[in-house]
Amino acid sequence: MKRSEQRETIFRLLFMRQFNTVEEMNEQVSLYLDGVREGITEVPYAGSISGEDEAYIREKLTRIIEKLPEIDQKLNEASRGWKTSRMPKVDLSILRLAVYELVYDERIPTGVAINEAVEIAKQYGGEESASFINGVLGRIAREAEKAGGDGAAENTAAGESTEKED
Repeated sequence: MKRSEQRETIFRLLFMRQFNTVEEMNEQVSLYLDGVREGITEVPYAGSISGEDEAYIREKLTRIIEKLPEIDQKLNEASRGWKTSRMPKVDLSILRLAVYELVYDERIPTGVAINEAVEIAKQYGGEESASFINGVLGRIAREAEKAGGDGAAENTAAGESTEKED
């Protein structure tokens, strides 16, 4: 799988997390990944998930879920007039993934995290989702850069794509 396909899978699982308990999620993740592997789940990359892909997806999803309180706090501070409780669930899932990448995953350049989030929003979000997500992530990236960043938010040129696609 390409990194963008892994990211889309994580987005879908984060979306599912909003409708399932913590206890249910492990089984839901397994069912979803089995569906992708067997070609049952309709995605362009169906059938192409390897053991390495699954390990990466599960590990990143777990890390994001562990950081949800901090991620949601950053989103609540950065989104003017919107709190996470009022955001559309698709937008919230995209933002949670992207904020994790911006703030906690120094392997992902800021521009890549923002661009990938905007692309997912164009595919799955509403009419205003892409611009809303771009604005919120831009504010978070600027704040992280001002605070000295931790590697991930230092590459703030939104529009640059320096991540290698497998």
